[in-house]
Amino acid sequence: MAKQQQTSSYSSGGNIIPTPEEAATFQPQVVAEGGWEKCWEDGVTPWDQGRATPLILHLLDSSSLPLGRTLVPGCGGGHDVVAMANPERFVVGLDISEKALKKANETYGSAPNSMYFAFVKEDVFTWRPDELFDLIFDYVFFCAIELELRPAWAKSMYELLKPDGELITLMYPITDHVGGAPYKVSVSAYEDVLVPLGFKAVSIEENPDSIPTRKGKEMLARWKKIN
Repeated sequence: MAKQQQTSSYSSGGNIIPTPEEAATFQPQVVAEGGWEKCWEDGVTPWDQGRATPLILHLLDSSSLPLGRTLVPGCGGGHDVVAMANPERFVVGLDISEKALKKANETYGSAPNSMYFAFVKEDVFTWRPDELFDLIFDYVFFCAIELELRPAWAKSMYELLKPDGELITLMYPITDHVGGAPYKVSVSAYEDVLVPLGFKAVSIEENPDSIPTRKGKEMLARWKKIN
C-alpha cells in the first residue's frame, strides 16, 4: 500500500513531476505488472505534465513550428496534440493505451479546434498510414522504449516522414541514472540511429523552456530527412 501511495502522487493529477531518477525507481515496476495501460489505470504517469510542453508553446508563440500534417507518437493525454492543432497543421496523436486515449478524448473532444486533430490507437513501430507527415514531435517516447528498440524507432520516424520532413526531438533525460523507463539518453544515442538513415541535425541546443525538475537534462534537436 505504501508503494501505491507513493507512485500515485506522481500522476499529473497530483501536480508533482518527479525527476527521471525518481521515476526510474517506481515506474518500471508498474510497467512490468501491466504495461503502459496499467500506468494510466493506476495514475502512475510521471511523464505527463498535465498541460502542453512549454517548448511547444514557445515554438508556437515564435512561429517557428512547421505547418502541415503532424504526428505525436506516445501522445498520452494529448496536451501537445491539441496545442499544435490548427487549420494549417492537422495533428495525429498516437498511443497504444486505450485509457490514455480515452482520457485525451474526454478532456479535449469538445475543444474548439477538435476538427484539426485526431487520436489514434496504433503502434508506431508497425503503423504506416496512407499519408505521411511533414512534422513529427518526440518528447518522452524515445526514453520510454528499451534500448534495443531505438534503431526500430529511427526506422519508423524515417518511414513516417515525408521527404524533407522535420523531426523534432526533445531529448530527455540526459542523466547518468541506471535503469528505466525512463531510460537515460544522450545526443549520440539519437545520432547513432538517425544519421545512418539519412537524417541531418539542423540544430541541437539546450531546451530554454524546461520545467524545474528537468532543467539541465534536456536538449532540443531539429532534424531534417534528407535522403
